[in-house]
Amino acid sequence: MKPISCFPAETARRIVCVLTDIDDTLTTDGQLSAASYAALERLRGAGLAVVPVTGRPAGWCDMIARFWPVDGVIGENGAFYFRHDPVARKMERKFIATEAERAANRHKLRELSERILSEVPGAAISADQLYREADLAIDFCEDVPPLPRDAVDKIVWLFESAGGIAKVSSIHVNGWFGRYDKLAMTRIFLRDRFGLDLDAARDRIVFCGDSPNDAPMFGFFPYACGVANVRDFEGAMAATPAFVANKRGGEGFVEIAEHILSARAAA
Repeated sequence: MKPISCFPAETARRIVCVLTDIDDTLTTDGQLSAASYAALERLRGAGLAVVPVTGRPAGWCDMIARFWPVDGVIGENGAFYFRHDPVARKMERKFIATEAERAANRHKLRELSERILSEVPGAAISADQLYREADLAIDFCEDVPPLPRDAVDKIVWLFESAGGIAKVSSIHVNGWFGRYDKLAMTRIFLRDRFGLDLDAARDRIVFCGDSPNDAPMFGFFPYACGVANVRDFEGAMAATPAFVANKRGGEGFVEIAEHILSARAAA
């Protein structure tokens, strides 16, 4: 991983879209700072598409799509995208699975949650589970004392042994049934919203992230960036970002945004 100062200026001037994780990428210690929010606004004001790509739930994503300076949001690790049209006053919602499939999967996830809680002491259902449509979030350090790595690994194993997919973020293990991830829904969203072929445009898109559930994005985008806390997971990710900020969390995101904006202003 190279320092963000090595990010090529000519590439920054060709960027058309910034995708970003939220927890511990835009936020710092669970809080969204004014500086991080302003960085989103400045990127969009510079003519870039801005799209959060998060593990957070549908209920949160409805608010984000409606109120944040973004072009849409991909949530629950790729289960859906939401996009608000302020002119038409309409929220567009697109899910990978049908409503019936999501209902059936939620039933299976409820049963699985009981097993996880009984076999992994200290784990808890995420406080935001009430607002989820497609996945189960197990909290291992957001609102509970941090669990050891072997406990997190066991949660992942329990999801996978039940036939599910499990991804580890900086705060949760998110699990679901269905073959999708953040990258799959990003492909759909950018095609639907902007007519972009992701394979052709991958070198004009920046993804910012911090943790193992971002690995599909880190591996796909040649100019992916991590905030400094991504180094906490070195050796535990299938892919790492090409560039990394000096600062952690939201301050790192601001650092990445400022580098891109400065290069574009100097053109």
